[in-house]
Formats: sequence, C-alpha cells, structure tokens
Amino acid sequence: MTPERSRFPRSVYEAGDDPDPRFSLANERTFLAWIRTALAFVAAGLAVEALQVPVAAWLRVTISVLLVLAGVAATAQAWIAWVRTERAMRHLAPLPSSGLKLPIAVILGIVAIAVLVGVLG
Repeated sequence: MTPERSRFPRSVYEAGDDPDPRFSLANERTFLAWIRTALAFVAAGLAVEALQVPVAAWLRVTISVLLVLAGVAATAQAWIAWVRTERAMRHLAPLPSSGLKLPIAVILGIVAIAVLVGVLG
C-alpha cells in the first residue's frame, strides 16, 4: 500500500470528492489556455516597444504597459478561475463565473483605441 501523495494546492484538494477526471482535465486545459493568452499579451507588449512601432513614444509605452498588465490580469484570471471551478466541482456546486474577463476586455479595448489613434494621428 502506497501513501497518498499530497496535491497542491491543499486548500482545493482537501475538501470534497474528486470529480470525473474529464472535468478536471477540461478545467486544466482552460487554465492553460488563459496562460497562453497571458503570454501572448506580454509578448505583444514587449514587441510594441522593442520594434519601435511608429507612434508617439508616450503612446507606445502606454500600449506596451497596458498589454503587459493584460497579461498579468490573464494570469490571475487563470489561477482564480481554476481554483474556483475545481472547488465547485469537488462540492457539486454550480460553476462560478469569473470577474476578471471584463477588466481584460476593457484594457484591450483601450489598447485598440490607442493603436488606432496612434496610427491615424
């Protein structure tokens, strides 16, 4: 008989019952999709500055910072949503909605407007 391995984070795995593995794996795939999205935001922010996009310097820096902030928000979204969804599945509770999708969308909307202003201005 082998001892049960400790799983991280304990706050998620210590309570409730294990859900169907397919659901946990789907939750993990969603987490990884958010991480890929976050990586794309950060890479885009770095590219805007590194490639010296032909807009005003202050606007370029603003766009870069907003994209990197969107990447940070997407990373937070990934973790928070994964934890909340896993806990809900373990307790047979309704799946939660996430609160960070709107701020990420707003940041990207501001970036799009800034790019448009920079290109047309």
